[in-house]
Amino acid sequence: MLYQPVFVEFYEKVKLSIQNGTFAKLTLAKTIGDTELKNIYVRLHILETGEYNLAFTLRYKTEEIESFHTLEEGFLVLSSYIKNPFLTALLFTTEKDLTFKVNKKNAGSLIEQAPTFKNVSPVMQEMIEKGLI
Repeated sequence: MLYQPVFVEFYEKVKLSIQNGTFAKLTLAKTIGDTELKNIYVRLHILETGEYNLAFTLRYKTEEIESFHTLEEGFLVLSSYIKNPFLTALLFTTEKDLTFKVNKKNAGSLIEQAPTFKNVSPVMQEMIEKGLI
C-alpha cells in the first residue's frame, strides 16, 4: 500500500485537532540523507480578519524561511515534502501524539502515543477564546 492514503488520513486528523481545539504543533522530521532542509514546523497563525491560517517555518542549515498558507494549501505544501526529503510527520495534540511514517517500501503508517503536551499552543488558546473554532 502506498503512503498517500495514509497521509490523507493523517492530515484529516490535523484538521480535526484544530476544529476540536486540541492542536499543539506539527513537525516534519527525519530526512532522507544529509539535506539542507532540516525541519519544518507548522503552527497556527491568527489573521487580522479574525480568521486563521498555518505558519510554516522551514529550518535550513543556515537560515529559516517562514510562509503562511490556508488549511487546504497546507496539505499540498506538506505532501510535497513527504519523501522529499522527510519520512516522518508528527502531530502533537493535547489528546495524543500521532506519527506518520513512510518506510522503504513506500508504505505509510500511523502510530498513536500518549500526548507530549498538556496544553494547546498559545495561538490555539487565543482562537478558542475568540470563538474562531
